[in-house]
Amino acid sequence: MERQHPVEQDKIKRRSNFEAVEENFTDEQAKNEASRCLNCKNPRCVKGCPVNIQIPNFIQQVKEGNIDKAGEIIRETSMLPSVCGRVCPQERQCEGNCVLGIKGESVAIGALERYVGDKTNAAEVEIKPSGKKVAVVGSGCAGITAAADLRKAGHEVTVFEALHKLGGVLRYGIPPFRLPRVVLDKEINNLKKMGVEFKKNVIVGKSITLKQLQDDGYDAIFICSGAGLPKMMNIKGENLNGVFSANEFLTRVNLMQANDEKTATPLKVGKKVAVIGGGNVAMDAARTAVRVGFEDVYIVYRRTEKELPARLEEIRHAKEEGVIFKFLHAPSEILEKDGYVDGMKFEICVLGEPDESGRQKPVGTGEFVTLDVDTVIVALGTGPNPIIQKSAVDEGINFDMDRRGYFVVNEETRETSIPKIFAGGDVAPVGTSNAINAMGAGKKAAKAINEYLGA
Repeated sequence: MERQHPVEQDKIKRRSNFEAVEENFTDEQAKNEASRCLNCKNPRCVKGCPVNIQIPNFIQQVKEGNIDKAGEIIRETSMLPSVCGRVCPQERQCEGNCVLGIKGESVAIGALERYVGDKTNAAEVEIKPSGKKVAVVGSGCAGITAAADLRKAGHEVTVFEALHKLGGVLRYGIPPFRLPRVVLDKEINNLKKMGVEFKKNVIVGKSITLKQLQDDGYDAIFICSGAGLPKMMNIKGENLNGVFSANEFLTRVNLMQANDEKTATPLKVGKKVAVIGGGNVAMDAARTAVRVGFEDVYIVYRRTEKELPARLEEIRHAKEEGVIFKFLHAPSEILEKDGYVDGMKFEICVLGEPDESGRQKPVGTGEFVTLDVDTVIVALGTGPNPIIQKSAVDEGINFDMDRRGYFVVNEETRETSIPKIFAGGDVAPVGTSNAINAMGAGKKAAKAINEYLGA
C-alpha cells in the first residue's frame, strides 16, 4: 500500500489565513498507514527517536483500532504527541530510520502520532507526594517534558515562564498554521491536571533569582529558558527601520497579533521582504510574511537548495505559497532611504571546499546584485540570553559556560557545574536544536533529578 498523505488546505486560500495547512488523517487513512508498518524485531525507528517512543507498539494499536491504548503507549515517554507529530523532523529521526524508507516511502510516523495525540487525552496519574520541590525555568519543550516526569515522581513542580502565555518557542516561534494553538493548549492543560503549577510573567534572573529559588526551598532547579538572543549579520544598515530578527517578527505576530491593525503594537507591513537564512525558522518567517500581506517574499540563502537545512515539507509549502528562493547570495549591505530599508545588496557566491560542518563553504565571486526590498528579516539562529547566568554571578554562583555562552552540562544527567542545578534545551543544546531533542534533554534531566531526590 502506498503511503497515506493528509489533505492540505488549498495553496492559494491558505496564503491569507493562519489556519492549519494539513488536516489530520481520517480513521481509514490512519488504519491504512498503520498497516504498512513491518513491526520490526529490531525497530530502528525507536532508536532514531530522542525520547524512545515505542513506535511499532503504538502503530499496532492504531491498526487494531485501539486508539486510547496507542495514546497510553506514546505518553509513557512523550507528553507532547500532538506537538511532536507536527513539528519534529521525523524525516531525519524516526522516519529517517524506517526500514521501508530504504527502497520506498517510510511509514508516516509523525502523522500517526499527531492523529493519536489529537484523538486521545492523557490518562489520570496517581501522584504519591515525595515531599520535594523542583523549579523548572521555561515552559517550552524541555520544560514541559521534565515537569511531567518530575510530577509523576511525586514532586511539587513549578514552571516559571517569562512571557504572559505558556509554551515557549512553541507559542511565540512556531506559527499556528503549523501548530494550532488549541493543540498546544491541550497539551499544557494535561500538565495542569496533573498538578504542575505554572507562574507566568516571571523572568528568572530579574523577577526572582536562582538563589531566591533555593532559599524558597526548591530542592533542584532545571533551567530550560531557551535561546532568545538573535544572531545578526553585522553588516552596514542592519540597524535601519524595517530590519527585524526572525525572533522579533514571529513573536510579534504569533504572540502579540501585530498583524492586526487594531492591536496595541501593530506591524508596519511593506511590499517586499527578504528573509535571510534557510532553516525552519526562515521558512516560518517567510510563510508568515506571506500571510500578513507582503506582496513579494524572498528567502535568500548563501548555499544551494540542496544544502537548505529546513524540512523538505516546509520548503515545499513555502514554494506552493509563492515564496521566491534566491540561492548563492551572501548579504553584503542593507541600503537606506530616510532611515528605512531601501534595498539590499548581495554578493553572488559559488560553493568551495567543505567547512567544519562538512558542507561546502560559500565563496564570494566579487559580483554584486541589489534586491528591491523594504523589509529584511534575519533568520540566522539564536543564542542563549545571558540574564540568568549574569544574575547568578552577582550572587556568587559561577557556572561553567562554553565560549558561545551555553551552560556546560553532563550530557547524560544535564547537571551543570553547580550541584542541584540542571540545564537543557537551547541553553545547553546537544545536536540539532529542535523540539524532540529538547524533550530528550528534559527527560534526561528529570531522570537525573528523580534519582538525586531519591524518587
